[in-house]
Amino acid sequence: MSKDLPVALSCETYTQAPPAASPEPQQKSGKAALFALALGAFAVGTTEVVIAGLLPDVAADFGISLPTAGLLVSVYALGMVIGAPALTMLGARVPRKRLLLRLTVLFVAASLLSALAPGYGVLLAGRVLSALAGGAFVGIAAVVAADVAAPERRAGAIATVFMGLSLANVLGVPGGTALGQALGWRATFWAVTVIGVVLFGALALLVPAVSRSEQANFRRESALFRNGRVWRALAASAFGWAPFLTVLTYIAPMLTEVTGFSERTVPLMLVLIGVGMLVGTPVAGRLADRALVPTMYAALAGTTVLSLVLVAAVHSKPAAVVAFLVFGMFGAAVIPPLQTRVLAAAAGADNLASAANISAFNIGNAGGPLMAGWALSAGAGYTSTLWIAAGLGGVGLVLALPGRGAPRR
Repeated sequence: MSKDLPVALSCETYTQAPPAASPEPQQKSGKAALFALALGAFAVGTTEVVIAGLLPDVAADFGISLPTAGLLVSVYALGMVIGAPALTMLGARVPRKRLLLRLTVLFVAASLLSALAPGYGVLLAGRVLSALAGGAFVGIAAVVAADVAAPERRAGAIATVFMGLSLANVLGVPGGTALGQALGWRATFWAVTVIGVVLFGALALLVPAVSRSEQANFRRESALFRNGRVWRALAASAFGWAPFLTVLTYIAPMLTEVTGFSERTVPLMLVLIGVGMLVGTPVAGRLADRALVPTMYAALAGTTVLSLVLVAAVHSKPAAVVAFLVFGMFGAAVIPPLQTRVLAAAAGADNLASAANISAFNIGNAGGPLMAGWALSAGAGYTSTLWIAAGLGGVGLVLALPGRGAPRR
C-alpha cells in the first residue's frame, strides 16, 4: 500500500518529485504515529474493562441491583460489535486521520457524559457512545498502523497498536479501579476523559494524513461481505479469541474454589496474565511479518492446548501461576496474525474489514463466556470453562485453514 507524502512535500508546493527522505526520519515518524494509535487502544481497553471493578459502587450510588449495573459491561461489548463497522461505513469518505480525530472527540464526550451522569440511564448512554467510538477507533487505528509501516512490518505495526489493549489490562484497569475505589467511580471517568484529550493532541501531531486517493470507497468496502474468505477469516477471529475471555471471565472462582488461592491473589494473577500479553503481542507481530500462517496456527494451537493444560494445572498453585502466564502470552498472540489475515483477505476494503474484525473479537468476548455460564448454570464444575475454551480454540484453528488463493507464507 502506498505511503503518503508529508504535507510540506505535496505537489502543491513542489512542481517535481522531492528527493527521497532518509529512512531514519520516516522510521521515527512511524514510531511516533504508532505510539499515538496505541494510546488510543489503551484508552479504549481501559474504558471497556475498568467498569467491572466499580460495579458495586455504581450500584450503590444509583440504588440499583448489581445485575442491572452489570449491563454497563454487556452494552459496551454490544456497542463495539455494532459500532465498529457501522461508524466505519458512515465515515467511509472521511480521511482516516480526520475520522480518528472525530471518533476521539466522540469518545471524550462519552467519557465526560459518564463522569457527569446524574442517573443510571445517562451513564448507560455514555457507555454505548463510548463503545461505538472505541470499536471504530481500534479498527481504523489498525489500518493506519499498517499504512505507516513498511510492507514487511505490517503485522508488527498492528501488534504495537494492540499492545495498548494489553497495557490497559496491566496498568489501566488496575489503576482505574484503584482510583475509583479511592475517590469514587466518577474519578475514573474523569481520568479517561483527560486521556482522551491527550490522545486527540497526540493524533493531531503525530499521525500523518492519508491522501484522499487512499480512502475507502463505500461500494467497494460494502462488497467485502460478499467475500467468503473474509467471512471465514472473521469467524476464525471470533472463535480464536473466544477462549481467552472464556477463561478470564470465571478465573476468580476457579482460583479460589479449585486452586485454593485467596481472593487477594486474583488481581495479582490478572496482572501476571497481562504481563504475558505484553510479551506475546509484539513477539507474535514480529513472527507474523516473517510467516503469517504458521504464526497464526501456533498461536491458536497454543491457546487451545494451554486451555487443556490448565484443566490439570489449576489444581496446583505453582503450576497454575506458570500456566496462566503462558496462557496470557498465547492468548494475546492470536490477535496480530488474525487481524493481518483479515486485512489480507479483504484487500481494497481495509477500513471495514478491520472494523468488522474488531466486531468478531467482541462476538468472541460475549459468546465464549455465555457458553461457559450455561455450563456452570447446568451444574458443571469451574474447570468445564476450560474444556469449552479448548473446544472454541479448536474450531478457530480449523477455520484458520488457508483456503484456495489465501496467503500461505
